[in-house]
Amino acid sequence: MTHKLLIVDDETANLRLLERLFSRDFQCLTASSGAEAIRLLEKHDVAILITDQRMPAMTGLELLKRSATLRPHMVRILLTGYTDVEALVEAINSGLVYMYITKPWNNEDLKLRVNRAAEHYQNNKNRQALADANQRLVQRLSEVKLSVVTGLGEMLKIRDQQGSAHALRVRNYAVTIASKLSVSTGQRDDLSMAALLHDLGGVDIFRKGASGMEADMTIVQAHSECEARLFHSIPELVSVAEIVSSYLENFDGTGSPRGLKAEQIPMVCRILRVAVEYDQMVHPKVSAPMTHDEALGFLNLRSGKQFDPQVVEVVSRISAEDIGQEQLPDLGEYSHSSQDSVDSAYVDAALLEIESLSAR
Repeated sequence: MTHKLLIVDDETANLRLLERLFSRDFQCLTASSGAEAIRLLEKHDVAILITDQRMPAMTGLELLKRSATLRPHMVRILLTGYTDVEALVEAINSGLVYMYITKPWNNEDLKLRVNRAAEHYQNNKNRQALADANQRLVQRLSEVKLSVVTGLGEMLKIRDQQGSAHALRVRNYAVTIASKLSVSTGQRDDLSMAALLHDLGGVDIFRKGASGMEADMTIVQAHSECEARLFHSIPELVSVAEIVSSYLENFDGTGSPRGLKAEQIPMVCRILRVAVEYDQMVHPKVSAPMTHDEALGFLNLRSGKQFDPQVVEVVSRISAEDIGQEQLPDLGEYSHSSQDSVDSAYVDAALLEIESLSAR
């Protein structure tokens, strides 16, 4: 493809000389002033601009500054005399000029330099095209990921309204905690999805023990591993799978499935662990609910053992209202029919939350 070359000089003889020199290899455009050059740049996708510095009304440097906004990928070349040192230094320091050529020039040397500029322009264009294609791919992968999560969320909504409401509350807690810690936007999005899907298996993890209903950790572990295998089988959910597979690790290294300890456990997993435990205490399925302060007391008691002290400390600074405990009325106050209605509203909110991630 023949690139467009714009030559700007107020001396007609120089314009004609340069046009003849490059007309075989480029589609040449000429302008005798900066204003005329701007008009041409507004209409044409120019690859290379060659401009003289000393021109009336608008200098070459002023043209370079304005053309950088109009055509940011265009390669700019400045023709200067030996007395234009200040303009040349400014052009170089500001990054406006790809190269400068002093007058008088050697035709063969000038052709060589301009051909090199054309290669530079094409390389820049190729890199930009690659970056654009990569961005489209990232966007497409994000859309696929969100589509999968939305589908799984719909499945959970149909099967288990209470479980879906639990997932949304956990998501609210986890994102609130993550906002107080050094968690990137991408990690926060993955944490949000992991929280919404962490209980997708929906098995009953409680059994009757000596002190009442207790979580059967063997079943919990098997449940988590099953979910992680499911998510690992979906390439777009690998990062979510990593969170789901590791959030049951204990801070002191006694957890499962790999016995990771302290900083070996990703921060998002440590956050999800506390969020899940907190919701199970304030909204239990089979026992009397704890108050916010009682739940904090238990978290502090197990801080450094099951839970990351840093995460527990952050939770301790968040009020019951801010962490989201009171976003849901106590489900125990409702009949079965009204409870289903409340849960359904939370599930719908969860799915809307998933869809909102795509707008970021």
